[in-house]
Amino acid sequence: MQIDKSQILELLRSQGDNDKAAQADSELPDQVDTEQHAGLLSSLGINPADLLGKLPGGLGDKLGGFGL
Repeated sequence: MQIDKSQILELLRSQGDNDKAAQADSELPDQVDTEQHAGLLSSLGINPADLLGKLPGGLGDKLGGFGL
């Protein structure tokens, strides 16, 4: 799944992790593929599956409306 880098940066900053946000900003492309960049996301402490549920308006929000 493609995620905009700004959403990942926002998530990291909202968790108070400005160091990892700065690292992500310098290492991630503008459009992050959760499968292709899984290793880098993991090194930032982000589980791609969890990420989808935490992003505002993301897949987690959509599935939440169906009780999944």
